[in-house]
Amino acid sequence: MGTAMQAFEPFVWTFGDANSILLISLLLVLLFVDMPFLGAGVPYYLVRMRRRTWAWGQLVYLTLATLLYMLFIFAATSVICAQNSFIGNMWSETAAILGYSGAGKAVALPALVKTLEMSRPYECAGTIFLLMLLYTLVLSLIMLLCKLQKGRSAGIVGAFGFSLFGLLLNPAFFKDVMHLPDDLVYKANVIVGWASPLNQATYHMHNFGYDLLPRLRDTYMIFGGLILLLFLLVQLSIRRYSFNFTGTEGSL
Repeated sequence: MGTAMQAFEPFVWTFGDANSILLISLLLVLLFVDMPFLGAGVPYYLVRMRRRTWAWGQLVYLTLATLLYMLFIFAATSVICAQNSFIGNMWSETAAILGYSGAGKAVALPALVKTLEMSRPYECAGTIFLLMLLYTLVLSLIMLLCKLQKGRSAGIVGAFGFSLFGLLLNPAFFKDVMHLPDDLVYKANVIVGWASPLNQATYHMHNFGYDLLPRLRDTYMIFGGLILLLFLLVQLSIRRYSFNFTGTEGSL
């Protein structure tokens, strides 16, 4: 349309949608498929340190790898329109066209009026980045925990199960499948907004002062509590984990 975009808008509009967050987070399953990493040096490390210390190393690596992955996604998405964008902290004319005319739906970009009216680009992009980071970190920790308790296959099943749970708890799903009347659609929207981790990670599924959806601080507390709980469970699970190394006769 011959208009420019704000530098962070490609990231905001791409990941303002739950489905986009779901798809990009599933790539972490490939990245962490070999966790916990049992290289040739691990038996020697475990002789010289506690299992708990080694587990903390795995957790630090997982956290930093997830952070770097999200930073790469943020940078790569922002570069897409770099030649035709500006850095001012205001929504562009392109955003207004996508949001107010409904053109965003035609190209699968969730440029919602709610987002335009309740935030600024810098604040919105930072919030979406943090929500995605917390969600992907929870996903990665669930995968690691399931692996430690039940094996590698269980980790993959756990990661996909967590993602499927968020996918099915979708307002559109309840409306289309259960044929809810309009007066119950809002109630279903509020329920899944609180119950689904994927909806918790979606920016527009939050309360900005006029509905019953979770506020951003509520989401931060929920994700933060889940991360701390998963950290603790990983530390407890590592005590009973049976280390099997390729080329050795037994386990540690």
